[in-house]
Order: sequence, then C-alpha cells, then structure tokens
Amino acid sequence: MKAKTIMIQGTMSSAGKSLLVTGLCRLFHREGIRVAPFKSQNMALNSCVTVEGLEMGRAQAVQARAAGLEPSVLMNPVLLKPTSDHQSQIIVQGEVWDTMDAREYYRRKADLIPYVTDSFGKLAEQEELIVIEGAGSPAEINLRENDFVNMGMAAIANAPVLLVGDIDRGGVFAQLYGTMKLLEPEEQKRIRGFLINKFRGDPSILEPGLRELEEKTGVPVLGVLPYLDVHVEEEDSLFEPREQAGEVNVAVIRFPRISNATDFLPLEDEEHIRLQYVTKVRELEDPDLIILPGTKSTMQDLNWLRSVGLDARIMQYARRGTPILGICGGYQMLGEEIRDPERIEGWDSMRGLGLLPMITEFQGKKTRTVVTGTMRTVEGFWSCLAGQPVRGYEIHMGVSDFHGGETFARIGETAEGRVVGNVAGSYLHGFFDEDPLRSAVVNALCKRRNVIPAPPRSFREEQEHQYDLVADALQEHLDMDAIRRIIGLV
Repeated sequence: MKAKTIMIQGTMSSAGKSLLVTGLCRLFHREGIRVAPFKSQNMALNSCVTVEGLEMGRAQAVQARAAGLEPSVLMNPVLLKPTSDHQSQIIVQGEVWDTMDAREYYRRKADLIPYVTDSFGKLAEQEELIVIEGAGSPAEINLRENDFVNMGMAAIANAPVLLVGDIDRGGVFAQLYGTMKLLEPEEQKRIRGFLINKFRGDPSILEPGLRELEEKTGVPVLGVLPYLDVHVEEEDSLFEPREQAGEVNVAVIRFPRISNATDFLPLEDEEHIRLQYVTKVRELEDPDLIILPGTKSTMQDLNWLRSVGLDARIMQYARRGTPILGICGGYQMLGEEIRDPERIEGWDSMRGLGLLPMITEFQGKKTRTVVTGTMRTVEGFWSCLAGQPVRGYEIHMGVSDFHGGETFARIGETAEGRVVGNVAGSYLHGFFDEDPLRSAVVNALCKRRNVIPAPPRSFREEQEHQYDLVADALQEHLDMDAIRRIIGLV
C-alpha cells in the first residue's frame, strides 16, 4: 500500500525543518507506524555511507534512526556537496553523478526528476508514512522552474504541507504570510497549517497575531514550538558549534570547507572537554589535542591553513608533543605530499605538513565503505587506544602510500591510518562514536591534565534520548490531532 505523506517546508533555511522531521519520525515511530524521512535534494558537507556503500546526507540518516530504520539513499536521492564557492559535486542515488557550477546544475536539473520520483516511489511502497522535508523556502520564485525540492516535490508526492517560520529571527508573521502569497494558487492550497518555531516567552502574547494571520490566509496555526535546548544533528550550512567549559582543551581546525563536523559531536557532551573550533592562530592556545577534520577540498583548505599561519602553529605543538589527529582530508594534510595528476582540485601537487611519512594521490574513483576493526598497539600518546574496537565509514577520493610509521588500526587484513609518536591519522569518520574508544582518548587527555575522568557515557543512548525530547515537545505544543487528520491517519 502506498504511503501517506506530510511535508514540512520552511520560510527560510534553518527555520527548523530538519528538527521537526526528526521529531515527527520519532513520534510516529513510537505510535507503531512505519514511518520514513525523505528529502529529495540536500546541500550539505555532512554525509554518511549506508551499509550498501552509498552516500547520503547525514541529516536524513539521523531522521532514519529516529524512525527506527537503517539509512537508505532512497531517503535522499540527490546530495549536493560544495567543492568551492562556485561548484558542487552532485551525488545521485548514492553515486557521484557530476561536478558542476550552479548555472549548469539548474540547466540540467530536470534530468534529476526521474531519480527523485523513482526513489520516492520505492520508499512509498515500503512504508506507511513518509515525512518529507523541503529545502530553503518555497518562495524562492527564481528557482520555481523544474522544482523538485519544495512545492514541486509536494506535487510529485501529492503531499499536504505544513509551513514553519522562525520567530527567533523576527518577523515571523511576514515570513508566513509573504511566503504563502508568493506561491501559485494551486500551491497555496497545499498549505494546511502554519507552525511557529523557536519561541521564547509566554505564547499567549502571540494570540492576536495568530488569529489575524489565520483570517488573512485561511490557514490555521497548528502550534507554537518553544526554543528547544536539544542536541540533534542537522544540516551543516549554518553550522554553529556549542560553547562549553572544561579543563581539557580540544581544538578542531575549522576549515572553510569542513566536512562531517558531526564527527566531533560525541566530544561535546564529555564533562571535562572544552571543544573549540579554531580559524585563527591566536585561538590555538594551550591545546591538549589538535584535530584536523575532514574537508571537501583538501588542497584548497591546506592552502588556507598556510595562508592564516595555522600550519606553523600546528607543527610547533607537534614538536612539543601535543597529540595531533587528522581525519580524512585532515589526515591527508599531515603527510609529506598530496598529488593530483587529474587536477581534481586544481593543483598538480602540494607539499603537506610532513608530520606523517606518506604520500597521497587523488584518483577519480571515490571510496565509500562502512568498516569495523581494532586499534593497534603503538608508541606514544595513542597507545591509549590499543585493542579498542573501532567502527566508522570512509568517504574519500585519495589513496595514501606509507614509507614509515606504525599502523593505527587493522581492518581485517588491511592496515588503516598511520601513527608517528603523538601524531596520528585515519580515514575513518565516526571515529569518536564508539564509547570505549572515545572514553580511552578522553581519559588519557584528563590524565595529562591531572583531571579525574567522569564516568563513561553512551553516545547512542544520548542520541535516542534527544529524539524522544523532540517528539515529546511536538506532542505537547503542536495540535497533533489536527496534523494526524491532515495526513489521513485518523
């Protein structure tokens, strides 16, 4: 039986669409409904790999887990990964389709509609309910032609729409009214309810405005959601790290094209960790651990690292014995040289930081795989991980060859990563998701600071708790009976 549908669209980016879809997926999952998320097109550098070895947006993977499902590329058939200010790599149904600028993409956008309808149709045959997420705003009238993301997707799925506005930024009534009035009459008919998100204070003061908005549009306001202090992964276009205090300083280099910044979310809730995202030399003061994260453009971001002087500061701390960890693109930077014979990133080659004895060569084929393994026994700080199980996923286009150092982990019969003293690197995203491994790193850092470690915690249990918090808030503050009637569940 084909699934019922509901679509969440927003008046702008970061209005709360992803969070609402996550919460609705968890809420309906708890009611015993087979529910799945869907977003036809996602633009994000936070991605993940499915068990089949296909790539999709991490936000939809999170929503799938909230729905009790394994992530599937059917939930996110088109993923745009910016490689520069003007170009993006286009991932279609989990595979690299092309790399192009915005003008060429919009010229060829109609070619992607069959992939979107195919993915949605297959997902609709598997589930009872699909919660669809829009992108940006449906009132971007310059992008209306061949739209398959907002109202175009609502038409493909024949989905009723709930429109959410962000009151925290101000002007929420203008957001909702203006968005609706810029839509075509047939599109306006699809909007069955307004939602107001991120409200702080007494919602009763909104009543006169809510009633007038309903009178002017004929659309009911189905809830005012308070500003929620929850920690659920969303898209990375407006990535805002949480500030926190702690005795142990972990510095993550915030590259201009940082990817999979979600790798470090498990560290944010560790009691003694102060996680800091660094873009300037003066911000890199007295770190206990320096992390070079993933990046969509390794050579461009290595060039940026040098332009702001952070390369010299990192190497200075490495000589002092400060632990250094590179992940994916950051791992490639730690080597001696990066070669790009096909000029995928625009350079023939570039000198690395020289902290690991390896040379990386970019190749056209992308590695995408989920892996499990065991951390090896090594010398120095990273000996704290000896024997720990590790699980993660690889997404990269480079192959690294070593001529020294120690193997960081063993994946089956394959050596993964490299270690020289206090400097280590790995291609594995999700490195800190495993509780025993993360606790081993945190405890070793605490020991260096003479800090008593906190009791271990479960990252996955905390994630599940956060999904429930969002679902509870939706049940309390939204008219869920009306929303169920709109969907056709009552």
